[in-house]
Amino acid sequence: MIEKNEMIFGIRAVIEAIEAGKEIDKILIKKDMQGELSKELFTALKDTFAPVQRVPVERLNRITRKNHQGVIAFISPIAYQRTEDIVPFLFEQGENPLFILLDGLTDVRNFGAIARTCECAGVNAIIIPAKNSVSVNADAIKTSAGALHTLPVCREKNLTQTIKYLKDCGFKIVAATEEGDYDYIKADYKNPTCIVMGAEDTGIPYEHLSLCDEWIKIPLFGKIQSLNVSVAAGILIYEAIKQRKLTEE
Repeated sequence: MIEKNEMIFGIRAVIEAIEAGKEIDKILIKKDMQGELSKELFTALKDTFAPVQRVPVERLNRITRKNHQGVIAFISPIAYQRTEDIVPFLFEQGENPLFILLDGLTDVRNFGAIARTCECAGVNAIIIPAKNSVSVNADAIKTSAGALHTLPVCREKNLTQTIKYLKDCGFKIVAATEEGDYDYIKADYKNPTCIVMGAEDTGIPYEHLSLCDEWIKIPLFGKIQSLNVSVAAGILIYEAIKQRKLTEE
């Protein structure tokens, strides 16, 4: 397993890593970077899905004192996949896909816990956005008990386009939200389905929520009016599995 701190630094080294097809988790670039070589770097970045962050040089210096030239890239321990590649493959294999889309989740331990549940339940893939989201690192893999080494993770630049693509492919998009119209057990998960989960503090952005076919909620009976997102995901995943198993009998 690739270690948490494995990284590449230096403009030329990062360019070569991108051109060699290395899976980049994220890239930190000095805010005021300029020069011809930096132009070559930004050209190379157009071909990667890795999120790029502009940061003060002090942050780069805290990560390494070596000659980073204003850029550090962190290597991903897995190869991310594309939703548009996985969906046709699953249909060709006669599968009835079940996906989980994590929209804005930032806690890697919750991510790992959800991935572990997904793998145990036979979920076909997890979808995450390229920006403002968790990514697969050593902490996530450890929490997932290794599930992230086998479960496909799709990282997408544009979730709006991804949701529309899934709908065009016949998926039902089910949003888990406190604004849900009815309890989660009333939704139908028997056919190709993508369950969308938002961040615990902000929920699902309305631009994505508005594209969902159903808005469902998990009833709460105590004083605390929210569930941990990984627990909520587990409840919904196994409701979907239960419905599918009953259909098969």
